[in-house]
Amino acid sequence: MTLHDVTKWLVTELHALRFAPPVAHVYNPLEYAAAPYALYLDRYGLKPREVVLLGMNPGPFGMVQTGVPFGDVTSVRDFLKIEAPVERPASEHPKRPVLGFDIGRGEVSGKRIWSWAAETFTTPEAFFKRIFVANYCPLAFLEKGGKNRTPDKLPKAERQALFGLCDEALRRTVEVLKPRLVVGIGRFAEKRAREALDSTGIEIGNVLHPSPASPKANQGWAAQATTQLRDLGVRLN
Repeated sequence: MTLHDVTKWLVTELHALRFAPPVAHVYNPLEYAAAPYALYLDRYGLKPREVVLLGMNPGPFGMVQTGVPFGDVTSVRDFLKIEAPVERPASEHPKRPVLGFDIGRGEVSGKRIWSWAAETFTTPEAFFKRIFVANYCPLAFLEKGGKNRTPDKLPKAERQALFGLCDEALRRTVEVLKPRLVVGIGRFAEKRAREALDSTGIEIGNVLHPSPASPKANQGWAAQATTQLRDLGVRLN
């Protein structure tokens, strides 16, 4: 089994899910941005890793556009050296178009993560030798007015159906990558990792989410993340 196999399985299973208002549009970049995501897996997801950094779900100006977790366009193109055609979602919100690598706008969370990776490890090869970055849920949810709705805000029945699939995908991901440690980027991802991987014996940790909506993250996220990871026993260059 490879991460490509995990992706194919998850995409197929997600087709059966339905989401009621206030969700008006559901984007799955694993489908319409399959080309750059496949490059991401081919270049950086083929071998076991010590650590998996786990995010929540795609951001509207990150993975939604590029198919890469925390996929700030400039970071994906210049640091990860990934660029490929991106198609359009079947049902696209007029206020949240998918323009791929032509979006012309960055994602702060992604820029913080990949800038930290570049400053700490210098090259993507050095970073990915020990660490892999994934998202727990591949779907982005948009309300009628264009507001982003995170998975934790879905109704209980919708959450349970979605989380059941995402939990299984995470278990399959760690089966492939064989990490000793899964680190939730933010409390939601940490909680989901603890529940999904409870019986695996894999250590679970947490780092501060780099969102600009977090006052704490705006006070030097990179330094705080470095300290948190070192406290978890992660060796950083």
